[in-house]
Parts: sequence; structure tokens; C-alpha cells
Amino acid sequence: MDSSRIDITQSSGNVFLDLGFEPAQAQIMKLRAEVMIHIEQQIKAKGWTQAQAAEQLGVTQPRVSRLVQGKVEDFSLDMLLTLASRAGLHAELKVSA
Repeated sequence: MDSSRIDITQSSGNVFLDLGFEPAQAQIMKLRAEVMIHIEQQIKAKGWTQAQAAEQLGVTQPRVSRLVQGKVEDFSLDMLLTLASRAGLHAELKVSA
């Protein structure tokens, strides 16, 4: 094995697809991750502690902890959009072929 050789594979733009998830599932997971990132950024921008964020979002602090840890599998897209709205964010869905 030649340790000086590194093979690089170009990303598809969706890490979940690259990891082998079925395309439809990978797209939903990517959307969920993107919404989670925006919610986490909003929490930081507002300067909320996890406890304050939990109160604002109407969930428990451990739930906020899972959100900021990026536990994608713990949140449906519907729930994330609800949390985004409660955080003061406005989501739009654009569908294209």
C-alpha cells in the first residue's frame, strides 16, 4: 500500500447521498440539517442559553441540546420548520426539477 497516494472523490453536494443514503432520504436529511444549522445560528445570534432557547422554542433543554449537536435523526422536517418559526426565522421551500 502506497501511503503517499491519496484518492479524492468529488462530493455530490449532499453528504448524506455520499454516505450511501437513498436519494430521497438523503435530500430530506440535507434539508433537516440545513434548517438545524439556521436554528442554531439564530440561537447564538440571540445570545440564548439552551434553557432560554428551550423556553422560546417550546421544547425541553435536552431537546435543544440534541438540536445544537446536529442529531438530524431526532427531528422531523416538520418539527424543525416549527422550531425555526418559533425562533423568528422564515422558511421557504423551493422545488425544482
